[in-house]
Amino acid sequence: MSHYFMTPDGPEKRREIAATIWGHDLSLTTANGVFSGSRLDPATKILLDEVQPPTTASRLLDLGCGYGPIATALALTCPEAVVDAVDVNERALALTAHNAATLGVDARVNALLPDQVDPATRYDEIWSNPPIRIGKPALHELLLTWLPRLTPQGRAVMVVGKNLGADSLQRWLEEQGHPCDRITSHKGFRILEVHAHS
Repeated sequence: MSHYFMTPDGPEKRREIAATIWGHDLSLTTANGVFSGSRLDPATKILLDEVQPPTTASRLLDLGCGYGPIATALALTCPEAVVDAVDVNERALALTAHNAATLGVDARVNALLPDQVDPATRYDEIWSNPPIRIGKPALHELLLTWLPRLTPQGRAVMVVGKNLGADSLQRWLEEQGHPCDRITSHKGFRILEVHAHS
């Protein structure tokens, strides 16, 4: 299991990276011991380049938020929305909170461990570059925990590498009763749109 799936030991070495997301030129703080700690992850960039932000959603979830590029971009682009940014890595959550504060959206970005989220909360949209490398059983458990928290008309958008099982994941999601469409394929990645349980 890769080290960024847990809170790292040892000293934190922060760095600044630049990213342009939905027309916003962002300076984000990241660090060692978190997912893609030196740049905007290529798969995440494809997700953000290929899918437009929601226009009417009021409650959003960034599942596996890392240092918060998706969560902060959603909050900047959707000024009426509250964004829950969820991760198991406490260093990542601290960075997300820092970036949200720096960008002036900390009042609407909640950086939370999974157990800190109210189970009754329902989301209009879930955005995720899911942690495929935790293994299929753990990934399935993760998705079966969070996808039922979509509102009846809600959707989840996820980016998954074709070579990491995107097509079999799509089939599995449909078998679980979650309609799942492939929005696009780009540079070896699939973008999947998953709807609430049918």
